[in-house]
Amino acid sequence: MSFALRFLGVGSAQAVELGSSGAVLECDGKPLLLIDCGPETLTTYMDAYGEPPRAVYVTHTHMDHVAGLERLFYRVYFDAVLKGTVSLFAHAALIPHLQTRVADYPQVVAEGGANFWDGFHLIPCSRGFWLGDLWFDVFPTRHHAPQTSFGIALRGSFAWTGDTRPIPEMLGEFAPAPTVVAHDCALHGNPSHTGVDDLAREYTDEQRSRMRLYHYGGVADGQALAKRGYRVAQRGERIALPPPAAESVLAADAPA
Repeated sequence: MSFALRFLGVGSAQAVELGSSGAVLECDGKPLLLIDCGPETLTTYMDAYGEPPRAVYVTHTHMDHVAGLERLFYRVYFDAVLKGTVSLFAHAALIPHLQTRVADYPQVVAEGGANFWDGFHLIPCSRGFWLGDLWFDVFPTRHHAPQTSFGIALRGSFAWTGDTRPIPEMLGEFAPAPTVVAHDCALHGNPSHTGVDDLAREYTDEQRSRMRLYHYGGVADGQALAKRGYRVAQRGERIALPPPAAESVLAADAPA
């Protein structure tokens, strides 16, 4: 199996020209898992793959990361084949926030008779989850308040931080070399996001060498980050990934 990460969007909430931050893990050239679903993510996804995602992971519930779930609901709810089959993975701590921010709208279908979650197969998780034969680690990040944002890693292959301050202890555990790390980074940090100076202070040279920076504030900011020697993800970019570690792949002869 070959794996790649395709960046559908790389911008902060204000950098609309860069697209809402999100990516697709591809396996053998086909989409396996969509990470986050911002306002225009479904359009970008459909342009790339020609059909809706079958699996989505949500890092946190700010609207630039989940606003597209309502549109995805309408796309799959009225499709007899897709209705209720799209796996939606989220840390259990996020479920109340997803409910209040996205799902709890009166009469999600004007005619009645529909619940928002009828469109999905909701899978709460804590330590992580299985998708097919692959185990994905889920880990807390530092964004606004505790237990409100969670990164994801396919150990040995890639890690996606979501919006976060530096988390060297988490990446040390869940993203050892040669894991590619997609890391939130603005030109200037704040209490909710990593800045370029934070990277130099908190991470080793080796860790930084494996990073692709996203969630930055605009084209000029991306260019400034690149001038500092970092690899900056671009909208639509696809990067090849190392194969996952053996412990993250279900063995063919594993007991049922």
